Amino acid sequence: MSTKVSDHILERLRAWDVEHVFAYAGDGINGLLAAWERAENKPKFIQARHEEMAAFQAVGYAKFSGKVGVCAATSGPGAIHLLNGLYDAKLDHVPVVAIVGQTNRSAMGGSYQQEVDLQSLYKDVASDFCEMVTVPEQLPNAIDRAMRTAYGRRTVTAVIVPADVQELDYSPPTHAFKMVPSSLGLASYAPVPTEEDLARAAEVLNAGEKVAVLIGQGARGARAEVEQVAEVLGAGVAKALLGKDALPDDLPYVTGAIGLLGTRPSYELMQGCDTLLVIGSSFPYTQFMPELDQARAVQIDIDPHMVGMRYPFEVNLVGDAQTTLRRLIPQLRRKKHGSWRKKIEKDTAGWWEVMERRAAVEADPINPEYVVHALDPLLPDDVILAADSGSAANWYARHLRMRGTMRGSLSGTLATMGPGVPYVIGAKFAHPDRPALALVGDGAMQMNGMAELITAAKYWQEWRDPRLIVAVLNNQDLNQVTWELRAMSGAPQFLASQALPDVPYADFAQSIGLGGMRVEKPGEVVDAWRRALAADRPFVLDFRTDPAVPPIPPHASLDQIEAAATAVLKGDSDRAAMVKQGLKAKVQEFLPGRKHHQD
Repeated sequence: MSTKVSDHILERLRAWDVEHVFAYAGDGINGLLAAWERAENKPKFIQARHEEMAAFQAVGYAKFSGKVGVCAATSGPGAIHLLNGLYDAKLDHVPVVAIVGQTNRSAMGGSYQQEVDLQSLYKDVASDFCEMVTVPEQLPNAIDRAMRTAYGRRTVTAVIVPADVQELDYSPPTHAFKMVPSSLGLASYAPVPTEEDLARAAEVLNAGEKVAVLIGQGARGARAEVEQVAEVLGAGVAKALLGKDALPDDLPYVTGAIGLLGTRPSYELMQGCDTLLVIGSSFPYTQFMPELDQARAVQIDIDPHMVGMRYPFEVNLVGDAQTTLRRLIPQLRRKKHGSWRKKIEKDTAGWWEVMERRAAVEADPINPEYVVHALDPLLPDDVILAADSGSAANWYARHLRMRGTMRGSLSGTLATMGPGVPYVIGAKFAHPDRPALALVGDGAMQMNGMAELITAAKYWQEWRDPRLIVAVLNNQDLNQVTWELRAMSGAPQFLASQALPDVPYADFAQSIGLGGMRVEKPGEVVDAWRRALAADRPFVLDFRTDPAVPPIPPHASLDQIEAAATAVLKGDSDRAAMVKQGLKAKVQEFLPGRKHHQD
């Protein structure tokens, strides 16, 4: 039997060590589906319930494996559905390759069924490489460049293959004009700055007395070096959310997350420093960094396109974080751990006490902060965590402490709803021997998480460790937006847009053969976590949480907090007293020393 173009595509993916393709079927990729059957499902076709979820699963796989995530979809609507997940990958600098079908070449330009100009549609999301294969000889180069570019530039690439081309006999490029032969493999490299730039950076860092370090996901491979820099410079280390797992939280100088979902110690670290070192992060919120004329600053980033933004850096070092730090450290002068470092460690220790007190605040029926805080000491040291966008991300950022080999991520830059459950499904294919856990709000769960439980039910028996836990913070409210409206606009809850139906998530999980438990009392929380962590299959915990617990950011002004309280009084009079009490406690904890309203 002759080798078809579709056969060669799968053969080339196998040669690139692609083991899984997250996908959904459609007639635009019928040729590929037939090739999958001939190839005995290698690489393995992972059937999502929706193309957007297939893309999210590819993103989760890539984030937690370090390998390219590959997704596939049919022409027209299938290719369109991939877009949100692909943008999530692009904005978080995650390598993902999309393989999409297209109508037959003979129908192009004829307003044919499912005909979409995919090259125009994908022009932005796959801007580094997007190519349509129109003759067999374009292969294997199209696949090789898509893979190599995704790896090398940590981005999204796309290969579009018309349905009729998939069915053509494969013929390789020849030794002739207008032919482009190709080869496998990705060369390893670690760019480093010049010695002159390193010396300039060392001069800035050595001159500072109050050094702050901000790390992102680009520092993940440089944990030991970041720890050494913090020790030498007597610095505190804050973490952008995508870098939450880049450094453990049991180090006394690690102040935790920064930004809207961040901690008070990270905020004060930035407000008090005179020198800033940013490693592997493009954290976008300048207002959480030092005043623009306050600190001398150095940035390290592997991507020359991403340096020099966010802050007026005095020195920009383009290079791999680990290699750059190893060359920089010998030029740094050790600083005494004086009042600055002691303040950082004291503030950080105090913060975790605040979090414990916040988790202990009574709520109706359950305080969501307690749900996540109670999970923290129970987590296995090798767990993989994902948080969905919304108030769940606040509690993930503030209450869960990374340690051991824990990994964690969320939609950091796109901040889209919906990736929590598919992220951990992708993670389970990357690491089938590790437990995975997703924290999601009921809005995200209703949007698409429930359907992806079916995907977990389809595949969980293939995983060596069957534990995949989905914790739903069920408050019947699109809570993050509700509180943003209150804090920013002084608007009461707009029920038409914010109220959600109460859905029996655990019952649904049980109906498809998974474990499930609804939790309605604080006294049940710890036992529920223990039960899920000991389960012999994926498990859904439906926590009935209080929507009146406010995810107020650490920089919130008294005016914003008062506006939120006033909005609650207008819109939810039966909850007013408790909410005001919680807000006043928040004022005292986040804004120490400032006058706050008693009424």
